[in-house]
Amino acid sequence: MRYNDIRRKTREVNIGKISIGAQNKIAIQSMTNTDTMDAEKTLAQIKELACAGCDIVRITVPNEEAAKTILHIKESGIDTPIVADIHFDFRAAIKAAEYGVDKIRINPGNIGDDDRVREVAKICRQKNIPIRIGVNSGSVEKHILAKHGGPTPAALCESAFYHASLLEKFDFYNTVLSIKASSVYEMIHANKLIAERCDYPIHLGVTEAGNEKMGAIKSAAGIGALLCEGIGDTFRVSLTADPVKEISAARDILNALSVEGQCGMNIVSCPTCGRTKIDLISLSQRFEAAAKEGGLLDLPIKVALMGCIVNGPGEAKEADIGIAGGVGEALLISHGEILQKIKEEDIISTLIKKIKEIKKERM
Repeated sequence: MRYNDIRRKTREVNIGKISIGAQNKIAIQSMTNTDTMDAEKTLAQIKELACAGCDIVRITVPNEEAAKTILHIKESGIDTPIVADIHFDFRAAIKAAEYGVDKIRINPGNIGDDDRVREVAKICRQKNIPIRIGVNSGSVEKHILAKHGGPTPAALCESAFYHASLLEKFDFYNTVLSIKASSVYEMIHANKLIAERCDYPIHLGVTEAGNEKMGAIKSAAGIGALLCEGIGDTFRVSLTADPVKEISAARDILNALSVEGQCGMNIVSCPTCGRTKIDLISLSQRFEAAAKEGGLLDLPIKVALMGCIVNGPGEAKEADIGIAGGVGEALLISHGEILQKIKEEDIISTLIKKIKEIKKERM
């Protein structure tokens, strides 16, 4: 089954050169952790994120002065879409739009009366700038919390639609919705609720997920569960770590789900057992290092590293290339067909050679 066959149908939203929603690829996002007032440092981190594979970068814009950094970024010539993260100052949102930002993240209910919301909606409509509404468990309005008894999935959903309605009042529908929570369970169920009730694109994420290891696990559980049901058009893996590590974790999630047209190399390997006669644990590590050194990890190919010939050929039958280990040797396999026997010491070099041949054929 193709991923887009199960994907939730949404309207399309254009964010600079990137389009999300509809049948567009799932965009990977991150956020700078630099002081936005330091324009050069912020620009440098944006470039680093873009080089790592980030599609859209968000920067915090707490005031009008910080918005000037957007102008500096745009004048640098970088074409990575930039999102201005606005919290309470509607004037910062207007300045960001004037300086050419590609999307604004704001909760309309936080910026004041209707006149302020109208002004932000007006300039965003004129410049075709989408607005992302971002709700999390710490931002739900008091009256909604009282109604639901806390930041439940239903409360998060109601808060998101409340903010969307403030924009819809002024005929603004170029909107992306985002509900995040530190609880994976609540994040999943809240996003299911909004997915059922609208056709706005959805930005996924588990907020305050934790450090590099636990944050990646929580994000994979929450984001992965929703993507498996066709929900989600863009996402961020939030880590208490270097933002570049968020991109690697995001790509790992897409690879694990084999999202069509986006995944890189999908390495499948068995957990080893008493039948394993080769050092598969070391082999898998050395193979991945060799593939990375050869610039092959971005190739959308399935590679199987199986420990024995009992289950190996059958379990690896869908792999483009792979091996099933024996005593001091291995069977080289492609789509279930045994190609040849190779010595254990030649496994990695043979696999890399074959993968390069596949890459050449596909170019």
